[in-house]
Amino acid sequence: MRRTVAALTVATLGLLASGCGQDDGADVRNIGATGSGGTGSGSVTSGSGSVASGSGSGSIPEAAGEVPEGVAAQYAAVEAEIAAEGGATESGDWRVGYIVEPAEPWFENDGTFREPAAGETHHIEIVPFEAATGRIVPNVPIRLEVVDDSGAVVDEQELSFYYAEFFHYANNFSVPEQGTYTLRATLSAPSFRRHGEESEGPALAEETTVEFSDVQLSPDE
Repeated sequence: MRRTVAALTVATLGLLASGCGQDDGADVRNIGATGSGGTGSGSVTSGSGSVASGSGSGSIPEAAGEVPEGVAAQYAAVEAEIAAEGGATESGDWRVGYIVEPAEPWFENDGTFREPAAGETHHIEIVPFEAATGRIVPNVPIRLEVVDDSGAVVDEQELSFYYAEFFHYANNFSVPEQGTYTLRATLSAPSFRRHGEESEGPALAEETTVEFSDVQLSPDE
């Protein structure tokens, strides 16, 4: 199962809170993506826009530009795991991160609990961000291929969207033997409607394929 990140979150939230309000007009974003296969490092900064209170029961930030704890925790956790267990790259409007972990269980949509199947060795996650804002993007169809050093695809899966410490797309994969692999992720245009100016065209509407090379994978991990 994924490690809990409570200690990391508490420390990181302190840093995030200390930076709130320093840059007028700044967006909430992740900064510091690296090239293909590199580790990503990011930070969350807050803007100065006003927040209107509503009638819902959720916690609404009162200070202008305050980042809700759950949002800050999500982005702290995803950046920590990309840095420790994967990498990130940019392509067009996208920043794409990956994370490799041992095969994991999950709850199916009907609530049943699924353990890793025989032969599944790795849980590979892809996190698509909007590069301009750092936001994790929903409703993205993603196909991931695991390619060996001869160019053969040893496994390929459509990824599902997961709820966890941070939202991500993933599936379990079967890697036959220890070696160096390339992860090839194809992101299709998200299936949501878009606001915007007609003259500017729709955002995040272009398919992209990114590759992460020299990824060391072992069935024994």
